[in-house]
Amino acid sequence: MITGIKKIAEQTAEAVADGPVFAEVQDALDLIGNCFYREMDRLILRQEQIAPDFFDLKTGIAGEVLQKFTSYNFRVAIVGDFSAVTSRSLRDFIRESNRTGQTVFVGSEAEALERLCVSAQGDLDTTKE
Repeated sequence: MITGIKKIAEQTAEAVADGPVFAEVQDALDLIGNCFYREMDRLILRQEQIAPDFFDLKTGIAGEVLQKFTSYNFRVAIVGDFSAVTSRSLRDFIRESNRTGQTVFVGSEAEALERLCVSAQGDLDTTKE
């Protein structure tokens, strides 16, 4: 359950939670709204803050949640150790997500901040054209 949102960089928040931040799609929408209310459009989550069902692609939760993040142009970095993932479909999902950059799976908070800020800077550059 989410206990708060902590600002850690310009327009970037980190979820403060005891346990999973979201268990279903509506929880993710509430999280997006909470961040937007605080004028933040980027979020760092920890792997342990996400319900295990998210990582079971058969449930459809990951796809639905990431679609909401994309629809609202909300960038998310999920920090954890994904090197031990054995599911081919989950590895492919993570790789594709990292390629598009809307939601990224990274190994450290520093990498998360770098990826989120680079994505935001890229957006700024394209709007100047």
